[in-house]
Amino acid sequence: MTPGARIAAAIDILETLAAGSRPADDVAAGYFRSHRYIGSKDRAQVSRHVYSVLRHRAALDWWVERAGRNNIAASPRSRMMAALLVAEGEPAGEITGSFDGGRFRPAALSPVEDRLVKALAGRSLRHPAMPRAVANDLPDWLEPYLASVYGDRLEAEMEGLNAPAPVDLRVNLLKTDRDGARKALAAEHVRAEPTPWAPTGLRLTERAPLSGLAAFKDGLVEVQDEGSQIAALLAGAKPGMRVVDFCAGAGGKTLALAATMKNRGKLVACDTAGWRLDRSGQRLRRAGASNVERRALSSERDPWVKRHAKSFDRVLVDAPCLGVGSWRRNPDAKWRATPNDLAELQVRQHDILASAARLVKPGGRLTYVTCSLLREENEAQAERFLEETPDFTLLPVAQAWDEALGTPCPGGLTNPGGDYLRLTPAQHGTDGFFVAIFERKPAPPEPETADTDDRQNDE
Repeated sequence: MTPGARIAAAIDILETLAAGSRPADDVAAGYFRSHRYIGSKDRAQVSRHVYSVLRHRAALDWWVERAGRNNIAASPRSRMMAALLVAEGEPAGEITGSFDGGRFRPAALSPVEDRLVKALAGRSLRHPAMPRAVANDLPDWLEPYLASVYGDRLEAEMEGLNAPAPVDLRVNLLKTDRDGARKALAAEHVRAEPTPWAPTGLRLTERAPLSGLAAFKDGLVEVQDEGSQIAALLAGAKPGMRVVDFCAGAGGKTLALAATMKNRGKLVACDTAGWRLDRSGQRLRRAGASNVERRALSSERDPWVKRHAKSFDRVLVDAPCLGVGSWRRNPDAKWRATPNDLAELQVRQHDILASAARLVKPGGRLTYVTCSLLREENEAQAERFLEETPDFTLLPVAQAWDEALGTPCPGGLTNPGGDYLRLTPAQHGTDGFFVAIFERKPAPPEPETADTDDRQNDE
């Protein structure tokens, strides 16, 4: 493909995104399936153009408005021009050459667009006059929430969230160990290094077509961010236990739990979206996970929960959230989010946590996880749960880390008291994650019966 053809393809994907509500990765995958002539290198470049616009949309819109002098509206086409110039550093002449109306290339620049291109030539992405939200590529309404968490670290944290994410793999301990997985990948000319925190993690040194690798097809590795791997390990699932993954989705953490359980015991993967559970079937078979039961729930208060109250050792709640911590991989999500979404999610998180807690037996543990950075979805939910559920106590994450990983929890991964885990791309190289662990108080000892007292008196 010519550079112009790649740009045209990126604009097509952005226009499809703007017209619907599907995630960017789904839209891009569908586009490439219907345009099979696009090779892997071209797909990578098209995706780079798309994600450049999605990551920096606020700053690009600011530049389009400023340099276009209100004569041109922000659109997939104008944002792409701005991204090429100020985010990717393309010379103005190359953009003019790509937007020439040739075969498979974008329509020629209009006079207004030509002036925009010339005005943006040589500019950098950031400008001192930008409002803080714009300079950090944040929706205006979310900036106060994140500023309240990070203060003067906001710029560093947002820089991490606006950068591309690495490819992390979880080694499937049901089939191999980390050294064996590295060797299997190396045999296919794929280099991976151990992740710094998760003992099951590998990080690719450069991207590779994983789905075609024997190591992937044979179930030796699974794609999973290091932060997600840590969250699953901290749940503390062990062989022989009864465990529930309450919001299992497509099964990423379910697979990790099955591996730590060594296929012994019972693991129930629940979700209110049956189609998500259906998608996990192939992954479970590939991984060799044989102790998993998949169960679709009508809601978080499905009768199944009541019937199995206090019967599980471990319950993991990977709660639906605004997904701020995953913006490296899903930058389009931040532009779809609304204040109403956050309000609704907080209600749902509370209800899910309260219902899932019913499954935990005395002495068992409930692990609450989000890929959010907002206090409203994290500490505030944990604090409310503890206030409303007095038979649970908070288990410090630092203690759970020591138990699950066999090493002291590294400094900087938890809040000052070691109560909660908080991971961010800027500080830890992972997606943003929050983990809180609650333990149900053991059942009180049963009182001695009168018969027992009588027998003791007789003796």
